[in-house]
Amino acid sequence: MHSSVSSIPVAERSGVASPSRALALPWHLAAVVFAATSVIVGLIWDISWHMTIGRDTFWTPAHLAIYTGGAVAGLTCGFEVLRRSFFASPKPADGVTVWRIFNGPLGGWLAIWGAVAMLTSAPFDDWWHDAYGLDVKIISPPHALLALGFLAILFGARIMAQAEQSRDAERKVAPWVVAFTGGLVLTMVSIFTTEFHEKIRMHSSVSYIVSALVFPAILVSAARATRLRFPATATAMIYMLIMCVQVWVLPLFAATPKLGPIRQHVTHMVPLDFPLLLIVPALAIDLLIRATVNRGAWTRALIMGLAFVVVFTAVQWPFGDFLVSASAKNAFFRADNVPYFVSDSDWTVIGRFVEETTPELVKGFGIAALIGVLSARAGLGWGNWLTAVKR
Repeated sequence: MHSSVSSIPVAERSGVASPSRALALPWHLAAVVFAATSVIVGLIWDISWHMTIGRDTFWTPAHLAIYTGGAVAGLTCGFEVLRRSFFASPKPADGVTVWRIFNGPLGGWLAIWGAVAMLTSAPFDDWWHDAYGLDVKIISPPHALLALGFLAILFGARIMAQAEQSRDAERKVAPWVVAFTGGLVLTMVSIFTTEFHEKIRMHSSVSYIVSALVFPAILVSAARATRLRFPATATAMIYMLIMCVQVWVLPLFAATPKLGPIRQHVTHMVPLDFPLLLIVPALAIDLLIRATVNRGAWTRALIMGLAFVVVFTAVQWPFGDFLVSASAKNAFFRADNVPYFVSDSDWTVIGRFVEETTPELVKGFGIAALIGVLSARAGLGWGNWLTAVKR
């Protein structure tokens, strides 16, 4: 006579997850992570296209990558909502119900909204180009709507991954998916604030004020909510990897401008700047969030916010000196990534910093310190909320 226990897999009897279960992810989460990645790849590609070639059409490969991401996210999450609402038995208890009928994951609802916003922005952007020509800034009204759609999909993927991590500790891959989606969010935010931390602005307090506003919140929330040993560092590592890959890969493809005025001799795709050295303050945040675990929230925010500003400035300020030098104009750092429409007298070309007086710098860094603390406090609150997400 055999005991019923013998029919239970050894991994389950020992409390250890089987390899297949540890690495598995729900199909809709995998699809939304793919969609979020496609959006980021398409966005970087599209900006490079504008810096290299100029005016585009709706049917460029970059646009197709962007809108493929939006379509996949919207259709996947829409299908999941319909499945849960009308075909699941028993009814799922881990979703968010809308209008007492439709049930879906919280992140899925965000992704659906983001997909709708993206698709709405497409004809608006095409009309904007026809009416006003080539964008001279990243943020235009249609791009702002598109950016909201991007962020909704990215945050939707982040929340869905977080919920999976919270629901099932056996899925060892889930924390890495959380870090990956957090890295995508960090990449998106860095791209949409890139005008404030260009190479020539790295000796200007404005660059550090904007960085203190957006980056501590993301890194601290990652450190608080991701079940890894160095979660903020892993998140920043994903960001750096994505941005380094585009720096190294895009220039391998030949391209020439097709819209005047052409002021630079461009023969290949122009990448975005080399990534910011966020991995260093991220490591500091990982160490400090553990060291301050018994402190109050505002004390922790004070320590981590100030640490971010000090550490980030300490590494990025001298790195800016390097990036405007001739030594950085090589295949690794690509500091010669000048768009075709930039004149030879532009400070980006001649390597001149936007500088401030000492009183302006002191005032600016005081503002950056205050904003960094508030951003870190927001990150703690966001991270605390994320740890409770299971829907």
